[in-house]
Parts: sequence; C-alpha cells; structure tokens
Amino acid sequence: MNTNFEFLVEVKDVVKYYPIRGGVMLREMAQVKAVDGVSLGIAPGETLGLVGESGCGKSTLGRVVLRLEDPTSGDVFFQGENILKFEKKRMRELRRHMQIVFQDPYSSLNPRKNVEHIVGEPLFVHGMTSRRERREKVVDLLDVVGLRSEHLRRFPHQFSGGQRQRLSVARALALNPKLIVCDEAVSALDVSIQAQVINLFQDLQEEFGLTYLFISHDLSVVEHISDRVAVMYLGRIVELADSDELYKSPMHPYTQALLAAAPVPDPKNTPDRVVLTGDVPSPISPPSGCHFHPRCPKAMSMCSQSPPRMKELKSGYFVSCFLY
Repeated sequence: MNTNFEFLVEVKDVVKYYPIRGGVMLREMAQVKAVDGVSLGIAPGETLGLVGESGCGKSTLGRVVLRLEDPTSGDVFFQGENILKFEKKRMRELRRHMQIVFQDPYSSLNPRKNVEHIVGEPLFVHGMTSRRERREKVVDLLDVVGLRSEHLRRFPHQFSGGQRQRLSVARALALNPKLIVCDEAVSALDVSIQAQVINLFQDLQEEFGLTYLFISHDLSVVEHISDRVAVMYLGRIVELADSDELYKSPMHPYTQALLAAAPVPDPKNTPDRVVLTGDVPSPISPPSGCHFHPRCPKAMSMCSQSPPRMKELKSGYFVSCFLY
C-alpha cells in the first residue's frame, strides 16, 4: 500500500452518465449527466461537506467514491492507489476501510434480522466466524453508539428513527473503517435527534480518527460538522473552501444564493435575498458553458460559451466562475 499520499481518498475528472434507453431494441436515447467532471480530495481525519440542491449528483459522487458505482470516466484513488483497477478479491478486502451510512435507516436495515445479525454480519463476511466473539464485538459497538446490550434481540421496527440510525453507524464501524460516506445521514431525523447524531459522528471521529464525506442539503448541519465544504451544482463542483471562510464570504453566485435562502434564527439579521430565476435545468440536457448561467444574476455572455475552470483564488479557496 502506498504511504506517500496527501489525500486518503481523491477523485480526478470523474464523470458518471446513466443511459436512457427506449424503443423496441432498447437503444440509448439520451444520458443523465449525474456527475460531470469532478475533482476533489479528502485528507485523513478530515470532514468534507458536500452540499447542493436535490438532483445535483451528490449521492452519485458518494457512491462512485466507494465504487458502488463505476464512473463513466475518471479515476478514484484511495491511499494513493487507483481502486478502479482493483480486481474483485482486492476490492472486497478494501471494503472494510470504506463504509456508508444511508439516509433512511429503516430501508437500509434488514427488517427480518435482529440487531446482533445486522451489526455482526460485516464481521462474519470478513472472517470472524466465532459467534461468541461477534456477539462481544457487537455489544461493544452498541455501547460506542449509545445503545445497550439488551437491544441485541430486537428488530429495526422496535427502534425510533434516531436509534435506527445509531444501528447504521454501529454497522459501519464494525470493521474499523478509515472512510465513512454519510449520505444525508441526519436529514430524515427530528432536529433534536439530528444534533445528537451529529455529536456522535464528531465523537467517533475524534476517538477512531475517521474521515468523513458528509453529503447533505442542510447548510447549517454542514457548517457545524465540516472542515471544508464543496458546493455542487448540476454535476459540477462550483466552490470548494474552508468551512468558516465559505460561510463568512461565499464567492460563487450559486453559493451566495444558497446561503441567503437558508433560514436564520434572528429575523433582524436576515441577509439580502438573492432570487434565482427559472427552474433547475435537466441533467439530461444541461446548459452549455457554465451550467448555472441561465439562473445566475451576474451572468455574462462568455458564461454560455465555455465552462469556467476551477481557480485557486487564495490558499485552499477554489471557485469555478468567470467573475474571478
């Protein structure tokens, strides 16, 4: 394994298109351009927040990072090695280092299996055949996420939403992973429970040295948990920066609009609204040039002609916009 790497996980020029087929012969009629040339990296021990409107490609990018989906083109590196070149056996070994927590804990947990089986299954798959050892490990994991040993025999429907998500986290932790992709992991929970689960994620990161890709559309949650934030629009990253800097002074018009639309607790301190015109374009036929230009209040003629390149305006602050 290569030890000379800056990022634990890195994607380079990743493209993911889904074919749309129709007709008698099921020929390819069009393509859904879910991810359209994304490059970014996540350092060991870092939390990278990924935000954007629904349908912008956030979850697809997360699945490509884990190689649950193979990209149409581009490269995905984990600890400096291109995992797209891994054969099935080696990829299976790598799975223990890369886990995911899904949005809906009820649909991601097998309703026919109890807690001992759900959390212990990854251990069995990766070689822990002793049932006694698995049970002891599962009890330890339940304790880590704030559940108790008497929950071992219960089924998912016997838990609240927050408890089910804790089970999902325990299952993800079972193999001592290095990377966890949190795909809208708290969006289905009540606000008070969201705070508890977010604090759990932060405590686990400090205890186990975890690295997170935290996908969410909730800007306040991402601000609280992330070290850096990447803003995605229609398959492309438009802004990437340190969390504090991005929330304090966003540069891309789309990021400015997102932050201005977010509710604030003090009505007297409401920021100026940036009203976006038009609807979100279809990923089947995205606009030419900068994908955001039909809705951008600062659009120029060049914006529709060619896509802007990502530029580093200052140390660690990247923006893809012709304004800069």
